[in-house]
Amino acid sequence: MTVTLEMLGWDSGLAEAFAALGHPEWYPARIIRETKINFTVIAKGKGDHEVVLSGKVWHDARTDADLPTVGDWVAVDPGQGTDLPVIRAMLPRRNRFSRKAPGRSCAEQVIGANVDIVVVVTDAGSDYNPRRIERYLALIRKCGARPVVLINKGDQAGEAAMKRACDEIAGLGAEVYPIVALWKKGYPKFLRRVPKGTTITVVGSSGVGKSTFVNSLLGDEWLETGGVNEVTGKGRHTTVARELVVLPGGGVLIDNPGMREIQMWTDPATLRAEFADLSELSRQCRFADCSHRKDAGCAIRAALEAGTLPRDRYEHFLNLDAEIAELERRAEKRQMTLERVTRRAKKDTLRNRSDREEHRDNLHPHRRRY
Repeated sequence: MTVTLEMLGWDSGLAEAFAALGHPEWYPARIIRETKINFTVIAKGKGDHEVVLSGKVWHDARTDADLPTVGDWVAVDPGQGTDLPVIRAMLPRRNRFSRKAPGRSCAEQVIGANVDIVVVVTDAGSDYNPRRIERYLALIRKCGARPVVLINKGDQAGEAAMKRACDEIAGLGAEVYPIVALWKKGYPKFLRRVPKGTTITVVGSSGVGKSTFVNSLLGDEWLETGGVNEVTGKGRHTTVARELVVLPGGGVLIDNPGMREIQMWTDPATLRAEFADLSELSRQCRFADCSHRKDAGCAIRAALEAGTLPRDRYEHFLNLDAEIAELERRAEKRQMTLERVTRRAKKDTLRNRSDREEHRDNLHPHRRRY
């Protein structure tokens, strides 16, 4: 299959941004893989190949999240001789799908850039957790991509369990489909053959059939496999690192390893949009700064006690609200530390400069300035 820029998602806006750089010797490429050392990109007429990052792009990034990642478009300098091509500039991102980096860090971890659709794969069994789905939906909506939830293993779960799960996820305002990934059953049309130029990314826990779903999209053209499926006799796709691949129909897939945790990287406004029903109730609270825990006249707690608001949704809202507040507190503390270090560095620079000038004046008193 011959890969074109249009298949990779190239459009007029990217073309204008690339032309504005004013370097006709450079060429546009999309990042398909990254390591701690370099990147692999794909470009028209050049296939996939390794490149390195220029020092300027690295220094211009304010945080790690601003550095190139899988899905980004970049301008590449072909270089000379045996040197590797160099990423000289990043083209504007349309969006980035992120989560908070695992652990106690308050840093942002970008899962994929320039994403059109985020597909969340779960099942109706032990993995099913509507509260985790709410987390995914909050992050997806913050990104601006289209959220799609697939409930896999419909052949194993009972019909009642599948219907209950689908109804509950639909109640969260998500597009949801019951599927059997092993048989490629239940897929919506836009996932049976992802349209040319459309970028999707797939997330979900390990063991829910995410890799089976991805393998069904990749088809027989995918060569990297892990073991043999005893049912189909075909190689099985395995995900060990984030990677972008071109699908047989011309669409683009950013595949991700299974996620053990999905921590929030969003803001209060997105959270309120995700819990619009609770936000509406909160307007009826007696106090504008109601914490919705023990405050008198809380409309949300009244709904909880009346049985019209599920307790697990109420508790999840409070947990997410607290998680975002803690993230903002850490980010503010980190920013204050950075500013303090910067001020100290400037002060040290001025002190050193003053010491140098005093030393110079002592050596050459006739040059002393008055």
